[in-house]
Amino acid sequence: MGAWGIRDFRLLWGGRAVSQLGSWLLVVAVPAHVYAVTGSVFATGLTLAAEYLPALVLGPVAGVLVDRWDRRRVMVAADLLRAAAVAVMLLGSPAAIYAAVVAESVGAVLFRPAAQAHVPAVVGTGPALAGANSWNAATDGVVGLVGPPLGGLLFAWAGFEVLVVLDVVSYLLSAVAISLTRKRPVVAQERSGSRAGIEALRELPLVRALLPLSAVFLAANAALSALLVPFGVRHLGGSAQVGIVLSALGLGFLGGAVLVRWLDRAQPRTVLAAAQLGTAAGFAGLFGARDLLAAVVAAVVIGVFGSVTVVTPKIAVQRLVPNHLLGRISALFLVAEAAATLAGAVMGPLLAEAVSLRFAAMTAAAVAAAGALVGAVTVPRVVLPAKRSNEQLGAAPLPGARRPPGRPAGHDAPA
Repeated sequence: MGAWGIRDFRLLWGGRAVSQLGSWLLVVAVPAHVYAVTGSVFATGLTLAAEYLPALVLGPVAGVLVDRWDRRRVMVAADLLRAAAVAVMLLGSPAAIYAAVVAESVGAVLFRPAAQAHVPAVVGTGPALAGANSWNAATDGVVGLVGPPLGGLLFAWAGFEVLVVLDVVSYLLSAVAISLTRKRPVVAQERSGSRAGIEALRELPLVRALLPLSAVFLAANAALSALLVPFGVRHLGGSAQVGIVLSALGLGFLGGAVLVRWLDRAQPRTVLAAAQLGTAAGFAGLFGARDLLAAVVAAVVIGVFGSVTVVTPKIAVQRLVPNHLLGRISALFLVAEAAATLAGAVMGPLLAEAVSLRFAAMTAAAVAAAGALVGAVTVPRVVLPAKRSNEQLGAAPLPGARRPPGRPAGHDAPA
């Protein structure tokens, strides 16, 4: 049975899609509102810092809690927390918005590792897992493509308060959908402490290698994302052309979501290295483009290979990490993502100001390509664990749960 044939996955997917759309509607509206109130670029930029700070501070703690608690309840509670936090934005003041963004991000820090750990428990670790991640990646592409421009239009037409109410409603709908899923038994080992998560990271070479490589790629991606708008305005003709390029990125991301399913069960290091090199080539092509057509083609390439680059580590982690430790391992990736995104978003523009925009973009593309080559050498080959259905995951110990230390499921394959 594919992922879409599982009722609980449909509910999880629906709740996630609705809440994501609500959040993306505010991506433009929140900074635009803060800028309209304060007139300060610095005050507007603080909204980004407020969004990523909780992930950096609370990520590892959140992962431990997610593995100890009922993940279904964690996701419902996180959605309710985020709904209440966003409602505070109705006060309108910058201080209220900063506080709301921080509180909303705390909810996201709990929700994301809980959701990533819960998906394998719902669909199993067989082909349905790749299908589930493919559906989620496709949804990310569509929502990321539609949400910001739609939010900008609604902000201009209906005002900030209407968008806030829509986001609150989206979180409440997500909480209802997740609460309708079936409660699943908690494995006794899920009560293990944080030390077990550290040991799991040490004993799974693939996961240990993927963590820094993912961070390097995300830092390069953040740097290039920060440079895209000024590049488009200077070299492609203006904001309308930037919108076309963003649409091409979204289109490519949807194609990559389909490609992920075809690459299922291939060696992660091979898929990841090829996808990262393809993404780096797309970056170089985009920022070296002399006309809009070349930029659009490059953007589609970035979207396709970038989607595979983001989803491949997620599937590998979900398959290889014992489910009772998956929440805290997922949280470590969330912390790395937040740190890398902040670093890239700062370093890219700084290098562009110090040298040139094209030089900064090509440097970031070169970093992404170097990460791919390093990964091709350092990421170990693995023996993928046997496929298990969602019922098997709920009824039996997970791969690696009772193996002797030093030989967990998915350990390095013999040379």
